[in-house]
Amino acid sequence: MKLTRLLLCLCAAASLAATATFTPSLTDAAAQTTAPAPQVPAQATTIKVDGLKSSVTVRRDERGIPYIEAASLEDLYFAQGYVTASDRLWQMDLLRRNARGELSEIFGRASLDEDKRHRTLGFARVAESMAEKSSPRARAAIEAYARGVNAYIDSLDDKSLPAEFQILRYRPRRWTAADTHVIGKNFSEALSTTWRLDVMRAAFADLPAERQAELFPSRSPLDVLVVGADRKTEAKPPARRKAASLEPEGRDAEAARVVGESLALLRAINDDAEVERRSHERVGLYAEELAASNNWVASGKRTVTGKPLLANDPHLAPSAPSIWHMVHLSAPGLRAAGVTSPGAPGVIIGHNERVAWGVTNLGPDVQDVYRERFESENSRRYMTPAGWRDAEVRREEIKVRKNFTDAATEVVEHEVIVTRHGPVVLEKGAERYALRWTALDGDAAEFEGFLLLSTARNWDEFRAALKEYRGPTQNFVYADVDGNIGYYGAGQIPLRKSGDGSLPYDGTTDAGEWAGYIPFEELPHVYNPPSGLIVTANSRVAGDTYPHHLTHAWAAPSRARRIYDLLDAKKKLSAEDFLAAQGDTYALSGVHFREQVRKIAAEAGFARRDAEWRATLDALERWNGRLEPDANPPLILGEMRSVFLRKVVEGLAGRERAQEYRWPASAAFVDRLIRERAPEWLPKGMKDYAELLDVVHKEARAELVKRYGADESKWTWEATQLARFQHPLAGVPFVGGQFLVEPFPARGSGGQMATPNVGSGVSMRLVADAADWDRTRQGIALGESGDPKSPHWKDQLADWRAVTPRVFPFTPRAVAAAARMTTTLAPK
Repeated sequence: MKLTRLLLCLCAAASLAATATFTPSLTDAAAQTTAPAPQVPAQATTIKVDGLKSSVTVRRDERGIPYIEAASLEDLYFAQGYVTASDRLWQMDLLRRNARGELSEIFGRASLDEDKRHRTLGFARVAESMAEKSSPRARAAIEAYARGVNAYIDSLDDKSLPAEFQILRYRPRRWTAADTHVIGKNFSEALSTTWRLDVMRAAFADLPAERQAELFPSRSPLDVLVVGADRKTEAKPPARRKAASLEPEGRDAEAARVVGESLALLRAINDDAEVERRSHERVGLYAEELAASNNWVASGKRTVTGKPLLANDPHLAPSAPSIWHMVHLSAPGLRAAGVTSPGAPGVIIGHNERVAWGVTNLGPDVQDVYRERFESENSRRYMTPAGWRDAEVRREEIKVRKNFTDAATEVVEHEVIVTRHGPVVLEKGAERYALRWTALDGDAAEFEGFLLLSTARNWDEFRAALKEYRGPTQNFVYADVDGNIGYYGAGQIPLRKSGDGSLPYDGTTDAGEWAGYIPFEELPHVYNPPSGLIVTANSRVAGDTYPHHLTHAWAAPSRARRIYDLLDAKKKLSAEDFLAAQGDTYALSGVHFREQVRKIAAEAGFARRDAEWRATLDALERWNGRLEPDANPPLILGEMRSVFLRKVVEGLAGRERAQEYRWPASAAFVDRLIRERAPEWLPKGMKDYAELLDVVHKEARAELVKRYGADESKWTWEATQLARFQHPLAGVPFVGGQFLVEPFPARGSGGQMATPNVGSGVSMRLVADAADWDRTRQGIALGESGDPKSPHWKDQLADWRAVTPRVFPFTPRAVAAAARMTTTLAPK
């Protein structure tokens, strides 16, 4: 909203820009006429391009997806850069500006805090180092890709630039290899930022250990383990007792100090979290509570074809255009298809001729925060085990646009302090908090491993490719044409000298130093499990017998459990079964909560004496457990869950801490609490859970009236779950309308009422068929083109809403039959 207000003065200039003529991209050229029938030869054009060694063939199908065929890998990646830029050039520029901290140069002060944040993290410096350290193969691919992007940029004049450049009145600078590396940091930030959870845990440090363990659950009876098992323990549960008083005089002095300090920090980092959220949502990479995706694979013994099936649907913030770009790549020694991020060569999720792969976020703890003691508030010297040491000081110069009538900028200086642990991300007087993070290591390459995956032919080569992967740790699932399936949790996960990184460390000591990373061979993995089924969905994958610490902050397991149960219920699975699971909107935790509410209400006789309770219980009785737009009960139930959680935490730790409690598996905590009804968790003064639930019900209904009005027929899931595919310029008067995707009701949800289909957060769907790659189905949320005037701006939206991704042709014969236009990129 702030950005939109500041863009108001663009209106006059933007109106002129909107009438400019545009040179069509390869996507647009392919769709300017009605697509011919399959038997009619495709349209053919030739474009002379400086920088190619040999001619490259680019076919486009009915969705505008490019099928790029080259005589060498160098020309292949050059052409991929050229073609991707023709579809998504402004999005590519936005992604690199976001990570580099250069948004203010085009958006003004509205994005200055975001730029400061990324300058502090130093993503641009890390990316430059990564470009220098890349392997010869990765460097060749990334540099060829950059040359292709630049060839397309060079083909544009001021009138043929994408609309966003014309509206904002600037030209893109040339693409570099470091730009590809830096956009990988957007993914790392979205998928591995956990340090704020460390501070939050510290804010509850005065609670008894058993209470902390329940409040911050890492285990659930719904867990779907992939690796190892849980040990059976005979330990008795802690004695049930009323919660002790948490008034300051009743606390241990040190615990009170830690709690008070952590609460002050939590208040400070709320702003930081909001800046990060805005940044991620703008580029389509916000992953709520790091819970970003479902994937699974079934072996041939579990499928109707006798060959493996593999599914993946990444969950990221809806954006226009999509964060993914579909592509088919072919050159000697490589034939692969799937999706990639605009700006990155190769295929990130997809398959080649022999192997398919999908990813979800594993989410291990790869960030530690250290409390550094400086000599004074303005000092640059801080204490280490060896004595006082000078911190590194960087002075960043951020260009900030003065106004929107021209592109003139002013410079804002930003000082960054870096200790031996990393950049200072929070300051509180003479104490500052520094961040250690795997993504800030100079060899933490997010995309390099994917280039190797495209040519992997078997499990051993798949593992060898993942050994080179240095991005945010992911759950990789695997399938091959020989019938094998597997799983690998790949990425860098630190080994610590002491502790597990779940609380801030004292930076004046070496207690929390990293001793290295979990060796690749010891990362969680499994090959051809007896069950013939592997499912991951950001929840706990490794049992107690796994020897290394991964994290305490797993996502709640309701999505993984629901998917596993759906698949395991059938002896033979088909692609249609996989699509049904991807589209499933059954809220497992919601149904569990509903049943407990009904049970408690029946015991207390609420329906006999309260008309509002009767209305609620009647609605819950009718609900089929699915989160569909016209459903009324989920809204009531969801609000009751939220109030229930808040009341319990507030009664235990006070209102201020209850407001800061945001644990990824809080849904598992709610499920356990309402099932077991442990008396020690009751807020002070309440005698039982019936009384608590009665208060919860009244407050939930009052909140719904306040938010949606007294007409209960309007309390539908649609009221809170609208799919909004946002473009950064959609709100700009006069010209923003061209980028607008009208909001529409979404099915399913994430968060406390999570379903396999998380609604608008589903960014892509894949069902790969190892029996016949030409039957593989894949699609993104909107379309291939970033140009709203293109037919391929949102032509995949109907398929996305129906959970019916189209077949993605793969073999040469199928690709030729699907072609609607063929463009030859010829050397000048």
